[in-house]
Amino acid sequence: MSASDASSRSDRWRGLKDAILSPQVDRASLEDALHAARARSSLPVVWLIGKTQAGKTSIIRALTGSEQAEIGTGFQPCTATARLYDFPPEAPVVRFLDTRGLAEVDYDPGEDIRFCESRAHLLLAVMKASDQDQDAVLEVVRSVRARHPEWPLVIAQTGLHELYAADAEHPLPYPFTQTSWSATLPQDLARALAAQRERAADLPGKVPARWVPVDLTLPEDGYEPQDYGLEALWEAIDRVSALRLQWLLGQDAGVKDVFAQAAHPHILGYALAAAAMGAFPVVDLAAVPAIQAKMLQSLAAIYAQRWDRQSKLEFLGLLGSGVALAYAARYVGRAALKLVPYLGQTLGAVWGATASGGTTYALGKAAAYYFHRRTLGLETDARVLRRVFDEQCSQGSEIVRARFKSGKT
Repeated sequence: MSASDASSRSDRWRGLKDAILSPQVDRASLEDALHAARARSSLPVVWLIGKTQAGKTSIIRALTGSEQAEIGTGFQPCTATARLYDFPPEAPVVRFLDTRGLAEVDYDPGEDIRFCESRAHLLLAVMKASDQDQDAVLEVVRSVRARHPEWPLVIAQTGLHELYAADAEHPLPYPFTQTSWSATLPQDLARALAAQRERAADLPGKVPARWVPVDLTLPEDGYEPQDYGLEALWEAIDRVSALRLQWLLGQDAGVKDVFAQAAHPHILGYALAAAAMGAFPVVDLAAVPAIQAKMLQSLAAIYAQRWDRQSKLEFLGLLGSGVALAYAARYVGRAALKLVPYLGQTLGAVWGATASGGTTYALGKAAAYYFHRRTLGLETDARVLRRVFDEQCSQGSEIVRARFKSGKT
């Protein structure tokens, strides 16, 4: 390696260390980078259609594992009667679009439909089982599916326990995967669910809607399990769409514990933000380290671990030269690709995005391992931590590369 390459590697490593140890210095760069990354990334959008109090927020909470209060304050208006919720908020991997006002007096859904149609990847209609007046919801769904018959549609029937007899429990095992499910339910509930489906029997579309009864309750409601039907909802979403929503949100079987589930979408979101900025030379010199520093702060908060100067130095010391080498390879590779005639700039952008996203993803996964060990009161083996970083660097690069091929970054 030449003296200039060694100097470049040292500069990149020093930039990351400075950003981690003094993240407030890069606050403006961070905000600009995340804003630009959002603008350049095409997030999968789940369009929730349902009346007020139908249970849309409960579904978002269950799918993301996010707290009710966080969701309530996280929505941002996008039209007069529609609002967006990005998750995770600062570096999102998925966007929920909530259409409000259905069945309200003088509500005209035209503007919301025009806004949502250009963005949605999955329709998720929500109907409370005890409410048979779903004409407004079905009217919007029919209108959208008539224009976009290929769009996947899942219809969640919620609030099942409101039609249980006094002191009744959820019917277990979950019966709705069987063709004869109505025979196992309270009569009022079975009739209500069947009636809603009959009224929607004429919905247009190339692929039939998938119906999923769910009952997502709070601890104080006294029902077990609290996420009744959630597994069936995940299955329905994965069957009708190619969003990989369950994996994006960290709820699949490959994510082992509750901390890792919470951390995964944050790591992925920051990695994709870094990839979006990494495609642009010079700009990424300040932006990518700032994104990585913010990610580490977020992960420390998720694991409820201190993230003071001593902890940062310990983590960086355990990682050692692995990150520095990754940074060196990233910039040397980009410089070499610039020499390729005609395609140099394009290939350099892909390389920069892939390397930035891959190293950010690996850094996040390594940090999650480090924080997990600390929550258990255990020491972190530097060799294991570096192996985690090396393995996840390849995984992160593959994720970013796949998004480039699909045109989503």
